[in-house]
Amino acid sequence: MATNKNYTVMFRRKRLKKTDYRARLRFLVSRKNRLVVRKSNNKIYLQIINYDTKGDKVLLAINSGNLKKYGWGYKLNNLPACYLTGLLLGTNAKKHKLNEVILDMGLNVSVKGSAFYAALKGVVDSGLNIPYDNKILPSEDRVKGKHIHDYALLIKKQPEAYKKQFSAYLNKNINPEDIIKNFEEVKQKILQEK
Repeated sequence: MATNKNYTVMFRRKRLKKTDYRARLRFLVSRKNRLVVRKSNNKIYLQIINYDTKGDKVLLAINSGNLKKYGWGYKLNNLPACYLTGLLLGTNAKKHKLNEVILDMGLNVSVKGSAFYAALKGVVDSGLNIPYDNKILPSEDRVKGKHIHDYALLIKKQPEAYKKQFSAYLNKNINPEDIIKNFEEVKQKILQEK
Protein backbone atom coordinates (compact mmCIF):
# COMPACT_ATOMS: atom_id res chain seq x y z
CA MET A 1 0.00 0.00 0.00
CA ALA A 2 2.47 2.70 1.12
CA THR A 3 5.42 2.91 -1.26
CA ASN A 4 7.38 5.58 0.65
CA LYS A 5 7.42 7.23 4.05
CA ASN A 6 5.62 10.35 2.77
CA TYR A 7 2.42 8.40 2.11
CA THR A 8 -0.37 9.08 4.62
CA VAL A 9 -3.25 6.69 5.05
CA MET A 10 -6.60 8.51 5.00
CA PHE A 11 -9.14 8.05 7.76
CA ARG A 12 -11.26 4.95 7.19
CA ARG A 13 -14.56 6.88 6.92
CA LYS A 14 -13.00 9.21 4.37
CA ARG A 15 -11.68 6.27 2.33
CA LEU A 16 -15.16 4.70 2.37
CA LYS A 17 -16.68 8.08 1.37
CA LYS A 18 -18.90 8.18 4.46
CA THR A 19 -17.66 11.40 6.06
CA ASP A 20 -16.54 14.78 4.74
CA TYR A 21 -14.27 15.86 7.56
CA ARG A 22 -13.86 19.40 6.23
CA ALA A 23 -17.62 20.00 6.31
CA ARG A 24 -17.93 18.27 9.68
CA LEU A 25 -15.29 20.57 11.18
CA ARG A 26 -17.24 23.62 9.97
CA PHE A 27 -20.36 22.30 11.71
CA LEU A 28 -18.51 21.60 14.93
CA VAL A 29 -16.77 25.00 15.01
CA SER A 30 -20.19 26.71 14.85
CA ARG A 31 -21.07 25.07 18.22
CA LYS A 32 -24.73 24.81 17.15
CA ASN A 33 -26.96 21.77 17.15
CA ARG A 34 -27.16 20.06 13.77
CA LEU A 35 -30.37 19.13 11.97
CA VAL A 36 -29.28 15.89 10.28
CA VAL A 37 -31.49 14.87 7.36
CA ARG A 38 -31.11 11.44 5.77
CA LYS A 39 -33.34 9.71 3.24
CA SER A 40 -33.80 6.02 2.46
CA ASN A 41 -35.88 4.37 -0.24
CA ASN A 42 -38.94 4.31 2.03
CA LYS A 43 -38.58 6.99 4.71
CA ILE A 44 -36.91 10.23 5.69
CA TYR A 45 -35.04 10.48 8.98
CA LEU A 46 -34.49 13.70 10.93
CA GLN A 47 -32.30 14.10 13.99
CA ILE A 48 -31.09 17.01 16.07
CA ILE A 49 -27.55 16.18 17.14
CA ASN A 50 -25.17 17.91 19.51
CA TYR A 51 -21.41 17.37 19.46
CA ASP A 52 -19.82 15.88 22.55
CA THR A 53 -16.18 14.93 23.07
CA LYS A 54 -17.26 11.35 23.77
CA GLY A 55 -19.28 11.26 20.54
CA ASP A 56 -22.28 12.89 18.95
CA LYS A 57 -25.35 13.02 21.16
CA VAL A 58 -28.80 12.63 19.59
CA LEU A 59 -31.16 15.08 21.28
CA LEU A 60 -34.25 14.33 19.19
CA ALA A 61 -34.98 11.85 16.39
CA ILE A 62 -38.05 11.33 14.20
CA ASN A 63 -38.74 9.47 10.98
CA SER A 64 -41.63 9.76 8.56
CA GLY A 65 -43.15 6.52 9.92
CA ASN A 66 -44.45 8.63 12.83
CA LEU A 67 -46.88 10.33 10.41
CA LYS A 68 -49.09 7.22 10.37
CA LYS A 69 -50.25 8.12 13.91
CA TYR A 70 -51.63 11.36 12.50
CA GLY A 71 -53.53 9.68 9.67
CA TRP A 72 -51.02 9.98 6.81
CA GLY A 73 -51.75 7.17 4.34
CA TYR A 74 -49.49 8.10 1.43
CA LYS A 75 -45.80 7.39 0.73
CA LEU A 76 -43.41 8.25 3.53
CA ASN A 77 -40.62 9.79 1.45
CA ASN A 78 -42.40 12.15 -0.95
CA LEU A 79 -42.31 15.95 -0.58
CA PRO A 80 -45.48 16.29 1.53
CA ALA A 81 -44.31 13.55 3.91
CA CYS A 82 -40.87 15.16 4.23
CA TYR A 83 -42.45 18.53 5.02
CA LEU A 84 -44.78 17.03 7.63
CA THR A 85 -41.91 15.11 9.23
CA GLY A 86 -39.92 18.35 9.46
CA LEU A 87 -42.93 20.11 10.98
CA LEU A 88 -43.33 17.31 13.52
CA LEU A 89 -39.65 17.43 14.47
CA GLY A 90 -39.79 21.22 14.80
CA THR A 91 -42.82 21.18 17.11
CA ASN A 92 -41.16 18.52 19.29
CA ALA A 93 -37.91 20.52 19.33
CA LYS A 94 -39.79 23.58 20.61
CA LYS A 95 -41.16 21.46 23.47
CA HIS A 96 -37.57 20.47 24.33
CA LYS A 97 -36.53 24.16 24.22
CA LEU A 98 -34.32 23.72 21.16
CA ASN A 99 -34.53 26.93 19.14
CA GLU A 100 -31.56 27.08 16.79
CA VAL A 101 -30.03 24.44 14.50
CA ILE A 102 -28.04 24.25 11.27
CA LEU A 103 -28.77 21.90 8.37
CA ASP A 104 -26.49 18.90 7.82
CA MET A 105 -27.28 16.90 4.67
CA GLY A 106 -24.13 14.81 4.87
CA LEU A 107 -22.73 13.72 1.51
CA ASN A 108 -26.06 14.14 -0.29
CA VAL A 109 -26.11 16.45 -3.28
CA SER A 110 -27.88 19.76 -2.74
CA VAL A 111 -30.76 20.00 -5.24
CA LYS A 112 -33.11 22.98 -5.19
CA GLY A 113 -36.63 21.98 -4.12
CA SER A 114 -35.63 18.44 -3.07
CA ALA A 115 -37.06 16.36 -0.23
CA PHE A 116 -34.26 17.55 2.05
CA TYR A 117 -35.38 21.13 1.60
CA ALA A 118 -39.03 20.17 2.02
CA ALA A 119 -38.08 18.80 5.46
CA LEU A 120 -36.14 22.01 6.13
CA LYS A 121 -39.23 24.05 5.21
CA GLY A 122 -41.29 22.04 7.70
CA VAL A 123 -38.77 22.69 10.47
CA VAL A 124 -38.65 26.41 9.62
CA ASP A 125 -42.47 26.66 9.57
CA SER A 126 -42.57 25.16 13.06
CA GLY A 127 -40.62 28.15 14.35
CA LEU A 128 -37.03 26.91 14.66
CA ASN A 129 -34.29 29.34 13.68
CA ILE A 130 -32.21 27.94 10.79
CA PRO A 131 -30.04 29.89 8.33
CA TYR A 132 -31.20 29.17 4.75
CA ASP A 133 -31.94 30.83 1.41
CA ASN A 134 -35.58 31.02 0.21
CA LYS A 135 -34.51 30.08 -3.34
CA ILE A 136 -33.77 26.47 -2.36
CA LEU A 137 -37.15 25.66 -0.82
CA PRO A 138 -39.83 23.87 -2.86
CA SER A 139 -42.97 25.80 -3.76
CA GLU A 140 -46.02 25.69 -1.49
CA ASP A 141 -47.99 23.73 -4.14
CA ARG A 142 -45.34 21.00 -4.35
CA VAL A 143 -45.11 20.77 -0.57
CA LYS A 144 -48.88 20.19 -0.37
CA GLY A 145 -48.68 17.48 -3.06
CA LYS A 146 -50.48 19.36 -5.84
CA HIS A 147 -48.10 17.81 -8.38
CA ILE A 148 -49.18 14.32 -7.27
CA HIS A 149 -52.85 15.36 -7.35
CA ASP A 150 -52.51 16.83 -10.86
CA TYR A 151 -50.67 13.78 -12.16
CA ALA A 152 -53.32 11.45 -10.73
CA LEU A 153 -56.04 13.44 -12.51
CA LEU A 154 -54.05 13.45 -15.76
CA ILE A 155 -53.32 9.74 -15.80
CA LYS A 156 -56.82 8.73 -14.63
CA LYS A 157 -57.93 8.85 -18.29
CA GLN A 158 -55.76 5.75 -18.84
CA PRO A 159 -57.13 3.18 -16.37
CA GLU A 160 -54.34 0.62 -16.78
CA ALA A 161 -51.56 3.18 -16.28
CA TYR A 162 -53.47 4.69 -13.34
CA LYS A 163 -53.83 1.30 -11.61
CA LYS A 164 -50.17 0.49 -12.22
CA GLN A 165 -48.86 3.86 -10.98
CA PHE A 166 -51.04 4.12 -7.87
CA SER A 167 -51.52 0.42 -7.06
CA ALA A 168 -50.08 0.80 -3.54
CA TYR A 169 -52.66 3.48 -2.72
CA LEU A 170 -55.56 1.71 -4.43
CA ASN A 171 -54.83 -1.54 -2.54
CA LYS A 172 -55.24 0.41 0.72
CA ASN A 173 -58.42 2.11 -0.57
CA ILE A 174 -56.66 5.50 -0.62
CA ASN A 175 -57.56 7.96 -3.35
CA PRO A 176 -54.42 9.65 -4.81
CA GLU A 177 -56.46 12.76 -5.68
CA ASP A 178 -57.14 13.39 -1.95
CA ILE A 179 -53.49 13.94 -1.02
CA ILE A 180 -53.89 17.72 -0.52
CA LYS A 181 -56.88 17.22 1.78
CA ASN A 182 -55.01 14.56 3.81
CA PHE A 183 -51.94 16.83 3.97
CA GLU A 184 -53.96 19.68 5.48
CA GLU A 185 -55.62 17.37 8.03
CA VAL A 186 -52.30 15.92 9.20
CA LYS A 187 -50.71 19.37 9.31
CA GLN A 188 -53.50 20.67 11.56
CA LYS A 189 -53.16 17.67 13.90
CA ILE A 190 -49.41 18.29 14.24
CA LEU A 191 -49.88 22.01 14.86
CA GLN A 192 -52.52 21.37 17.51
CA GLU A 193 -49.90 19.54 19.59
CA LYS A 194 -47.97 22.79 20.11
